[in-house]
Amino acid sequence: MPYLLALDQGTTSSRAIIFNERAQVCAQAQQELLQHFPQPGWVEHDAEQIWHDQLTCAQQALQLAKLETRDISAIGMTNQRETLVLWDRASGKPLSRAIVWQDRRTAEHCARLKADGYEAELQARSGLLLDPYFSASKLAWMLDTLPGARARAEKSELACGTIDCWLIWNLTGGKVHATDISNASRTALLNIHTGEWDDALLRMFNIPRAVLPQVAKSSGLIGRTDPALFGSAIPIAGVAGDQQAALFGQACHQAGMAKNTYGTGCFLLLHTGDRAVRSQQRLLTTCAAQTGSTIEYALEGSVFIGGAVVQWLRDALGIIQKSSEVEALAASVSDSGGVSFVPAFTGLGAPHWEPRALGLLSGLSRGTTRAHIARAALEAIALQSVELVRAMEADMRLDAQTHNQNHNTMQLTELRVDGGATANNLLMQMQTDLLGVPVVRAQVQETTALGAAYLAGLATGVWSSTQDIARHWQAGARFTPILESAQAQRQLSDWQKSVRACVQLSQP
Repeated sequence: MPYLLALDQGTTSSRAIIFNERAQVCAQAQQELLQHFPQPGWVEHDAEQIWHDQLTCAQQALQLAKLETRDISAIGMTNQRETLVLWDRASGKPLSRAIVWQDRRTAEHCARLKADGYEAELQARSGLLLDPYFSASKLAWMLDTLPGARARAEKSELACGTIDCWLIWNLTGGKVHATDISNASRTALLNIHTGEWDDALLRMFNIPRAVLPQVAKSSGLIGRTDPALFGSAIPIAGVAGDQQAALFGQACHQAGMAKNTYGTGCFLLLHTGDRAVRSQQRLLTTCAAQTGSTIEYALEGSVFIGGAVVQWLRDALGIIQKSSEVEALAASVSDSGGVSFVPAFTGLGAPHWEPRALGLLSGLSRGTTRAHIARAALEAIALQSVELVRAMEADMRLDAQTHNQNHNTMQLTELRVDGGATANNLLMQMQTDLLGVPVVRAQVQETTALGAAYLAGLATGVWSSTQDIARHWQAGARFTPILESAQAQRQLSDWQKSVRACVQLSQP
């Protein structure tokens, strides 16, 4: 039986999972990742710790599964996106800690570019918006701030990349400097229509081309591991950013299929086939995992604070001892008692894109209890995702009208979900009630790592096609709406008033 080794490097941990050809988990290992917050709004990771932890997890997973290197058909890799590493090509040592996707230090740089009228061109070429979320302004900051970095980058002495690129470099012993198209599409430097680095975008951020990696398909041989790491070389044959990998792992391979991942943040992707739908609702147009010669696309909405709001209830407020306790606490009241919660701890993501926004908890009274706050927190996770779906539906309707293609009109019929927070049945019921469509939780919850394994297995013949892969997908639980649509709309409208207040308060 062939096996796939999936490396899943996330924001809070590094993991390795071994899957068999039936897409079943055989073994896994995990290491928690230390978070660094050197200044307000700054978030950093130790890139060398990431590499060490990811390698350790891979070796441990092989031991736990009692497998030899020859049993592994290929490695598939998925990673936290937008987080950036800059390193010395000769020594392989990072020049600084990695700047994490949550980091907001480049908000002023992005605001200046936006004020100078660059956002429309950036959106047309990259599908993204001007926000510190994306990698380009992080790289510009590094080149301008780290001593001698810009001059060395221009002389090809330095290499940069997102976490997948950094891991590929280390896994291949520095022989391969490459990223896949899904990760590249999150940098704000890739032309998503051509699949190549864009000269106009490089000029916009003043980035030398010499520092950038090659761009590869998501499924295909990218390199082979250094034999010293695992005893012999293993092909690296699948790479995708975590959300595109989850889309693939959820078998959302066709236009109109959507998934939402509930992790630290919430990331909702709608597959749009070979059409790069330009959003009029301030969503993102991104490259889906590419398996063939044609680039495939998705609309994406990013919620920066999803499951992290439950961690805040636990760690900052202390109203729960464990994250799993939030469901019972929230279920102990029938509603939030008028409490509204906008968890803009790291600014607001789609469709608002307000990096200066701060969180807002309103509607408090003497009768407010910790249960009301807990319920409002879960509602906030669900309501943020409803905003994204409504924006996607509006974009697809407009795209259909523009191209006179009625069949492209999209009304979501179901939402496939994954991620740690989907274990919360109350949250899932809130989500289906507020959306008005079924919410389907996948039987295999490791859809991000599974997507990476699928991409690697597709390239190495473990699976013959995406149709073959789709046959492995199974629903674990299905939630259907019981709330009246009018009541759901009122709840959304009331919450959006709080969001507008949050945005207004953030203005200078």
